[in-house]
Amino acid sequence: MTAKPRKTTPPPDAPAAPAQADAPLHAPTHNIWLAGLGALASAQANAQAEGAKAFESLVQQGLAMQARTQALAKEQWTEATQRMGSLTAEASAVGSWDRLGGIFEGRVARALASMGMPTAPEIVALTRRVEALEQALAERASADAAAPAPAPASASASAAARRKPRSPR
Repeated sequence: MTAKPRKTTPPPDAPAAPAQADAPLHAPTHNIWLAGLGALASAQANAQAEGAKAFESLVQQGLAMQARTQALAKEQWTEATQRMGSLTAEASAVGSWDRLGGIFEGRVARALASMGMPTAPEIVALTRRVEALEQALAERASADAAAPAPAPASASASAAARRKPRSPR
């Protein structure tokens, strides 16, 4: 038995060599395709190089913008704080302290009234009465000093005048 020589056939996935008749038709499209891939690769390389530079440039611009806006915001915040401080100082200096004082005075007055203490108008009226009585006493004392003194009565007569009459039983 002798072995027959085998025919070699190309593997099924191996591309077949283009026929000479197809070569002129596919060559230009294939070259266009390859030129497009080359242009894309070149653009990608340029974009990466330029992209890194552009990115750094944008970062620097962003930092500068952030610094400007923070400075502006801080300035406006300071101005608003000063305005609010002056407005609240003016409003609270007059209004708040007056209201607080009124509340405090009212509570103290109620506490004093519950303990039986006289109010300020009652003390003023009482002071006027005392002054009027002192003046009346001073006038009477000066009138008595100017008038002659009555004769002293006997001790027994004055004692009898002071006694009460006895009521019959």
